[in-house]
Order: sequence, then C-alpha cells, then structure tokens
Amino acid sequence: MADYPLPLNPGRSANMRANRRSDTKPELALRRALHSQGYRYRKDYRLDLIGARVRPDIAFTARRVAVFVDGCFWHCCPEHGTRPANNTWYWEPKLARNVERDRAADAALAAAGWRVVRVWEHETLEAAIDAVVAAIGAPRPGSEANQLNAANPP
Repeated sequence: MADYPLPLNPGRSANMRANRRSDTKPELALRRALHSQGYRYRKDYRLDLIGARVRPDIAFTARRVAVFVDGCFWHCCPEHGTRPANNTWYWEPKLARNVERDRAADAALAAAGWRVVRVWEHETLEAAIDAVVAAIGAPRPGSEANQLNAANPP
C-alpha cells in the first residue's frame, strides 16, 4: 500500500492532478510582463549548487537573480495558506517539507552569490514586477523594449 491518502472523491482527485509544477497562471503573467518590458530570462532553469539542486521559476543568469512564484497552499502563505482538514497525517509533513526546501534553496542560492526574490501568487502583478525589477535593475541597453521605446518616444 502506498503512503498516499485515498482521494475523497473523483473531483478532488482531478483537481489535485491539475496542479502544475511550472507555468502557473501567476508565473506566466509575471514572465509576460517582464518580457514585454525588455527583460530576458530563463524559465525553470536548473542550478546545480554545492549541496543543492534548485529550479527557480525565473532565472536571470547574468545578474544572478532567482525568482520564485510561490503558491499560497503549497508554500504555507501566512495570509492565505490553508491547512487541510482531511488526511492531516499526510499533508502537514508534506507542506512543512515544502517550506524547509524553500529555505534550503534560499540559503544555497545566497551562498552561491544569487539574490532570491519570492513572490506569493496572491500578490498583484505590479507588486511582483516591482520586487523583481528592484532585484535585477533596468533592462540592458539594446534590449528589444528599449529599441522600441527609442523608436517611438511618448
């Protein structure tokens, strides 16, 4: 017998299967907004660091900035994270491991000289963009967005 709980019903089972590891709606929105502003990045980029393997949702490799878009449920948001009422024997340790893994990834990235930006899925797109831009700075000269803005001044 597996160490997984039996699903409550087929609907819940389908809902849990539909959860994505990458390319979530908040992540896609952030990536689109950053790209339209001239920022170039790698998505779901694997970093093999000393003692850890980390996959930021968005990685600015030249500037050494790793961005994570954390889901409120999966990463235990203090504002919106909910604790499951059923199968707590399974969910409580699983969610705690997610948070521990986040802290370990942050520490490994910081030790390797990376800046880490974590945004919650519930944050506004503008707040998420501001947090990322504050960490990486202005787009590089010659980027697509800068060339378009120079050709069509306001």
